[in-house]
Amino acid sequence: MRAILTDSAYFGVVISLLAYYIGTVLKKKLKWALMNPLLISVILVIGALLLLGIDYEAYNASAKYITYFLTPATVCLAVPLYEQLTLLKKHFKAVMLGILSGVLASLGCILLLALLFHMDHAGYVTLLPKSITTAIGLGMSESMGGIPAITAAAIIITGILGNIIAEGFLKLLHVTEPVARGVAIGTASHAIGTSRAMELGEAEGAISSLSIAVAGLMTVVFVQLFGGLI
Repeated sequence: MRAILTDSAYFGVVISLLAYYIGTVLKKKLKWALMNPLLISVILVIGALLLLGIDYEAYNASAKYITYFLTPATVCLAVPLYEQLTLLKKHFKAVMLGILSGVLASLGCILLLALLFHMDHAGYVTLLPKSITTAIGLGMSESMGGIPAITAAAIIITGILGNIIAEGFLKLLHVTEPVARGVAIGTASHAIGTSRAMELGEAEGAISSLSIAVAGLMTVVFVQLFGGLI
């Protein structure tokens, strides 16, 4: 069984898509915040690999084709933004300042945690891109001497947490303005969080989509400054 699966060129794709489908079904039926499809699919894929005795390298060799769609999928987020262009023009300055504040807050928190836990340079720069899209964050981590695999995990965990707790956290802080909600979610938890923002409303989804791209560009700029602090 193991040999048949590992010899298949697309078994990793099939397992990944099937696990994600199960996650979406559970989310629709149970409607629990913790039933995030991506989180469920990660757990199911890990369980399947352990059960079948398949190592990660073999799985990744056949699942890597999914990553080819990462950049096109991110670009597609521009569509809802285009539909809300008037709203963006009206709140342009506030949106830009909000994204800038979020980027600086993210980098500043990682710096404080790195100092608190006495992290070395490699560990520190590995976590700096945690709040931006994987397409930008992995290259940034590698170029600064970080560990891309851990960066990818940090980005995914950040996105899943944002997807799960964003709505409740914003309600707790009494943030009801759609633009503010979109900026907060997109800047803090990139595309995975944005999928939740789109469920909250068209305005939230559009502004969150913009925040992904702008936060990524701002992080590229400011990480040069923060990266040299440790």
